[in-house]
Amino acid sequence: MDICRVTFANSFAFQRFDLMEALFGYAAQNQKPTEERSISSSNSSTASSPAPPAQVFILDPRKSQNTAIVLKSLAISRKEILDALQEGHGLSADDLEKLSKISPTPEEAAKILQFDGNPTKLADAESFLYHILKSIPSAFIRLNAMLFRSSYDPDILHLKESLQTLELSCKELRTRGIFLKLLEAILKAGNRMNAGTARGNAQGFKLSALQKLSYVKSTDGKTTLLHFVVEQVIRSEGKRCANNTRNHEISGKGDECWDSKTTKEDVDKEYLMLGLPIVEGLSMELSNVKKAATTEYENFMGMCPALTMRIHDIRQLVSRCGSSNERSGFVREMKGFLEECEEELKVVREEQARVMQLVKRTTEYYQAGASIDKGTDPFQLFGIVKDFLAMVDRVCIDISKKLQKKPWPTAITSAGSLPLSPLALSPKTPVKLQNLQSHFVSQETGTLSSESEDDF
Repeated sequence: MDICRVTFANSFAFQRFDLMEALFGYAAQNQKPTEERSISSSNSSTASSPAPPAQVFILDPRKSQNTAIVLKSLAISRKEILDALQEGHGLSADDLEKLSKISPTPEEAAKILQFDGNPTKLADAESFLYHILKSIPSAFIRLNAMLFRSSYDPDILHLKESLQTLELSCKELRTRGIFLKLLEAILKAGNRMNAGTARGNAQGFKLSALQKLSYVKSTDGKTTLLHFVVEQVIRSEGKRCANNTRNHEISGKGDECWDSKTTKEDVDKEYLMLGLPIVEGLSMELSNVKKAATTEYENFMGMCPALTMRIHDIRQLVSRCGSSNERSGFVREMKGFLEECEEELKVVREEQARVMQLVKRTTEYYQAGASIDKGTDPFQLFGIVKDFLAMVDRVCIDISKKLQKKPWPTAITSAGSLPLSPLALSPKTPVKLQNLQSHFVSQETGTLSSESEDDF
């Protein structure tokens, strides 16, 4: 084996051998015998010192350790906790949440209360639980009640906001705006494509068909029915804006006010540029519908009963505490809280029933029979509309990119671009859909859903 043989000049000397010994455990060879005896004496003294007294564990070792860790993270004393439990206030939501996590099971609490040894020998976790439960047997039930009170306001606020979102969503879907114009255009397109068949004069269609519009391709494969319909509505809105503007300048001339050098492509591009922001604003117009689509029906319907059940449990706890000899500070605090909650929940339950009736009528209008079928999500309508809005947004982005490049012929002037003729979507065109500005109609008079098994 090769050995590195290097001669070093005596140019470096360690200044802190003691530090090296402490770090790496090497003992100096020239240590004095007196130091050795001193160290030996110290070691023997340490070895002969009595071991700390053994602690008594009642809980599972892992739970005892985890409980002790939580207790060390609290910035309050045991006395402060006991005072808060007696008075019903004085603990932060964070402290309440931490304490609730170390709540013992009934079996564990019974074992701790049955301990008849020296309490000073108990481990940290067991000692804390022993003194808390000895002072207030219902301590952790009270903690959970106080934790519920701290979370009640955010929970009830979330429920109220959900109710408001659902109500506004239904109102948005009842308002005659761009969304209804798109539906009218889709219905006309479907009737034109189905001309000559039994479904060629439909008065409505299934909303599930909206998700399929992007799959219907033109004969040349360059565009889709969705793209075509959205473009027609954009053009129609742009033309309406242009005419309204020009009517202030030249009444009744309409398109004749264009300069003689203006080409049809220029006019068409201006219509698209004017109408695009209007259709792009559809997502904002139906912003609450998009929010409602994220509402989970089971959780929404379960919130009020869950809050009511917790209120009932706390009411029973207050009744037990009031009949005992325990101090009544906690009872007074909780009684006031319960009275406010019960009155508020009564109002919220009534409001929830009213809003759900509104959702039901809206769903039945757009999807006949959907809210009657078992297992059907009553909020499914909002999800369908949300997905459709995302599709429309993508088409608007595509059209915007094309407009930024250069003038381009529209689908109307492109021969054979779609297997149907252009849609006449001006406001003067009669609409075969019902007037959605009126109240919701019954099934007997028809809805937006077709009776046919097919989409159109």
